[in-house]
Amino acid sequence: MKPFRHFNAASVDEALALLTEFGGKARVTAGGTDLLGVLKSDIFSDYPEAVINLKTISGLGGIVADAGEIRIGALARLTDIAESPVVKKNCPALALSAASVGSPELRNMGTIGGNLCQDTRCWYYRYPDKMGGRVPCYRKGQGPCHAIRGDNRYHAVLGGRKCYAVCPSDLAVVLAALEAGVKTIRPAGERTIPLADFYDTLGPVLNPDELVSEIRIPAPAANAVQRFSKFRLRESIDFAVVSVAAVLEVAEGVCRDARIVLGAVAPVPYRAVGAEDVVRGGPLDQRQTELAAEAALRDAEPLSGNAYKIEIAKTLVRRALRL
Repeated sequence: MKPFRHFNAASVDEALALLTEFGGKARVTAGGTDLLGVLKSDIFSDYPEAVINLKTISGLGGIVADAGEIRIGALARLTDIAESPVVKKNCPALALSAASVGSPELRNMGTIGGNLCQDTRCWYYRYPDKMGGRVPCYRKGQGPCHAIRGDNRYHAVLGGRKCYAVCPSDLAVVLAALEAGVKTIRPAGERTIPLADFYDTLGPVLNPDELVSEIRIPAPAANAVQRFSKFRLRESIDFAVVSVAAVLEVAEGVCRDARIVLGAVAPVPYRAVGAEDVVRGGPLDQRQTELAAEAALRDAEPLSGNAYKIEIAKTLVRRALRL
């Protein structure tokens, strides 16, 4: 790696001050499972002058249920979330998604904040500089999206335009279905961003001087059924090819409300509103689930090599709606 200055932040205020001091030329790290690989491959157009370690800040890793919501600190490890009695009781789909990430070693290091803010896994974007020079692309501020005419088997089939890289976070898919909010801190003050608005085509909408501090999840309804599943090539470690999260409120055999979110098919966690409209107010029988699966992918526009994702997504939607 190239030289950079390293700081162990003792507080959020110190971390914010350092981000301000370096004026956008600093990066933060917690588990480091993503950032270190990015630095080794020299992917960034502007290599950071400083790396700020957040693990040394106390009080940002708690998991509590209080006042009708579940609050998870940004430094909570994925292992902590997967094994937390609070999460398992209130948000079992979130526990499942955390347990599905990577390997035990990665889950023991990676944090929920890092999982939400990780960089895209597009192989054109991540092409190592040491293997012949980085590949310019739209995400790097120069050039086209090479996936449009290149190898696009894992890229977006929904919502892709100038960049077809997909959001890599499994937890974001579930948190979107749970209508969670992301609390952030910046020198100008705090704000809470609905998970549905936390991403745009190029990733998280954070400012250079902004930190994620906490995830807030409204307590799900007592009758809510939560589902999460994903398809991947190697069950032990791979990122999702397609994933689906669903939160269903069912009473007397009727679906009163539904939130269905698809992952790894779009640059952002994709809310399948059409599928929700199909199942809401009726029974979750075979006919309705089939119609919902079709509606979820109605707007899909696959590239040359990823149309197969559509059928996988339909299958996962049907499974998520099967009571």
